[in-house]
Amino acid sequence: MDSRDKQVLRSLRLELGAEVLVEGLVLQYLYQEGILTENHVQEIQAQATGLRKTMLLLDILPSRGPKAFNAFLDSLQEFPWVREKLEKAREKAITELPAGLEKGRAGRRMGWGAGGEKRGQKCQTVGTRT
Repeated sequence: MDSRDKQVLRSLRLELGAEVLVEGLVLQYLYQEGILTENHVQEIQAQATGLRKTMLLLDILPSRGPKAFNAFLDSLQEFPWVREKLEKAREKAITELPAGLEKGRAGRRMGWGAGGEKRGQKCQTVGTRT
């Protein structure tokens, strides 16, 4: 899961716990889509309260791959207001991302280090290769 999406889930954690009942379609949809395993579903269902079930799901989701956040959004058919809140928070996170951070990520994919030097070039501040 993208770090931005993890942050969105973290920032709305208490609201999601109060508003989402994961017992029904949410769990079954995530299981159907391969986001959750059978063991995950059983572990979540074994929790005593709806809040604990939701919190456990929110603990599990970030480690379930790049499709987990979108699948979670899709699973919220019974909770369209929650889905809308998550989508707005995601958009806000995209627009608030510092320009340098995104540039740094793109640069590293293209072979540039975080400090702007090309990989393999001598780093001027330390004098070592990166």
